[in-house]
Amino acid sequence: MCLGVPGRIVARDGEMGTVDFDGLRREACLSYTPEAGPDDYVIVHVGFAISVLDEDEALRTIEVLRAIPGGLDEISR
Repeated sequence: MCLGVPGRIVARDGEMGTVDFDGLRREACLSYTPEAGPDDYVIVHVGFAISVLDEDEALRTIEVLRAIPGGLDEISR
């Protein structure tokens, strides 16, 4: 199963950026979300931000993932 994970953009440099996933930071391509900037939340799937979402929805989803044993393990690989 593939899963898009919500994260907060902490820096953007053109089409690439650094996204924070509950404390773990990864580089992601932001070309599909040109309107997104630092402090915006995006859904990232296989290294690409595919949509912007509001903070409340992002935080609720992160809480659900935290509650699942190993739920955030995939992004640490």
